[in-house]
Amino acid sequence: MQLTKQKIGLVLGPALFLIILQFFHPEGLSQPANAILASAVWVAVWWITEALPIAVTALLPIVLFPLSGGLSLKDTTASYGHKYIFLFIGGFILAIAIEKWNLHKRIALTIIKLVGTNVVNIILGFMIATAFLSMWISNTATAVMILPVGMAIVAQLRDNPNTKEDENLIFGKALMLSIAYSASIGGMATLIGTPPNLVLAGVVQEAYGVEITFAQWFSFGFPITLVLLGLCWLYLTKFAFKFKQKAFPGGRDEINRQLKDLGTLSYEEKTVLIVFSLTAIAWITRSFLIKQFIPAIDDTIIAVLFAIVLFMLPNKEKDKRIIDWEDAVKLPWGILLLFGGGMALALGFDSSGLALWLGEQMTNLQTISLFALLLILIAAVNFLTEITSNLATTAMILPVLVPLATILNVHPYFLMVGATVAASCAFMLPVATPPNAVVFGSGYLKIEDMVKKGVWMNIVSIILLSIIVYYFLPLIWDLETAL
Repeated sequence: MQLTKQKIGLVLGPALFLIILQFFHPEGLSQPANAILASAVWVAVWWITEALPIAVTALLPIVLFPLSGGLSLKDTTASYGHKYIFLFIGGFILAIAIEKWNLHKRIALTIIKLVGTNVVNIILGFMIATAFLSMWISNTATAVMILPVGMAIVAQLRDNPNTKEDENLIFGKALMLSIAYSASIGGMATLIGTPPNLVLAGVVQEAYGVEITFAQWFSFGFPITLVLLGLCWLYLTKFAFKFKQKAFPGGRDEINRQLKDLGTLSYEEKTVLIVFSLTAIAWITRSFLIKQFIPAIDDTIIAVLFAIVLFMLPNKEKDKRIIDWEDAVKLPWGILLLFGGGMALALGFDSSGLALWLGEQMTNLQTISLFALLLILIAAVNFLTEITSNLATTAMILPVLVPLATILNVHPYFLMVGATVAASCAFMLPVATPPNAVVFGSGYLKIEDMVKKGVWMNIVSIILLSIIVYYFLPLIWDLETAL
């Protein structure tokens, strides 16, 4: 099935490109806009069908835009060096340091121990730990790092003679889903937590010349994470699964054993923790404190500065560093290319006039109320993300929402922020997000488990995000002066 879809996509993409380029010339669509549209359709088809790896498809604009007359090679390739790509690089290097010295595992185990070790509290502990790490580290890496800890806890329950029949399987399913869901939810809290957030910031920068700062996004994203995480925990422990055995025999012993295996906090862990803390503090206080003394400071500069510091600081062996280049080559280059492709599409849509033309075709949406439009948009993005990369989804949709907001005479942040946060809330399918795929590989879940439990999380997130964006976004961000 997957192979057939890829083969169809491989042919369909270039075929549609040629058809649109040669035969689709409606009134008001300029030649460059036509070229960008044709190229974007090719890219979208290959992204949706995964005809090629999505990072490879993200390179298509470098070939198609200049050859079709949509955008110059110079402008297209400049998108792949966007400042937010370097913000990502700095954040990823910090994440690599945290993983290299096992700081992530210590943070997770400590949080779980503090929350408590009955069945319901263990799930809460895992969710808090996973969400917290996902705020700073990619949700994929977070899920991969937390999964072995979760598997050990499940094994502890399974091997205990006091465990009731079937209780281990129920707990295993609930814990696996809690890890996947909280990895996605946690990423919504910060600008670097998940790629769609930075795509939004990049598109807003390109279209309006306005910067969404780390602190500004955090003021909106963090409350969403807290609310959605709380609802998710209640849903998993009160509705989705029923636990007959609330006490966890030997759970605290297993947590203590894993913490004991880590030993005392090492010099390297302390060093990384200090750098990590300073980076977070600098990001959060930059716009209202640091900028007063260093006007040119920027979130990207902060990320790259502290990444360089990690290369400078020695580890305990003195002749080696906390991070070296062999560690840095583990950077997720595919995500960086994908982000660059998204920025190239955004620039192409804007500079060619395609975005404006597309917005003009949607004038019939003027009759729909803003809340209803938000609900439809968030639901559409939510379910589209079940079958496509959330980064690819936002890269395709956000450039179109810029002119649509103008046509409908609504503030663009309503539509763009709504679509962005919706892209992080696909909970149904293993292919929807990497964390879903990671926990599906644990063997505790079947696809029907994920679909039956995930569809309700999708519905809850759609309603919640629509309400938050419509009612609370204007209160948190001053939209009157935002653009």
